[in-house]
Amino acid sequence: MHVELRVEARHDLVQGALFYEAQREGLGDYFTDSLFEDLERLQGEAGNHAMVYGLHRKLSKKFPFAIYYQVEKSVIDVVAILDCRRDPDAIAERLRRTRP
Repeated sequence: MHVELRVEARHDLVQGALFYEAQREGLGDYFTDSLFEDLERLQGEAGNHAMVYGLHRKLSKKFPFAIYYQVEKSVIDVVAILDCRRDPDAIAERLRRTRP
């Protein structure tokens, strides 16, 4: 299996990195590296995570972010990478808009 990030998920990753970089220099890169480690682990764990809003949700190991994805044959389709501190209704709405 391999991981594919949708355009929206890539945007989420960039926005998260910009947020953390504004907090402290270098933290944005650390955020990005950590999330890519989480995405790498996802290859061996895909489908084992709880279903939330109709998608699998993997929680990041180091940051309060969740990776929302679905498994389609040999592809792990990452729909979104969202901050868990957001309003749950906003998360649900965002995921409804980006689902196929």
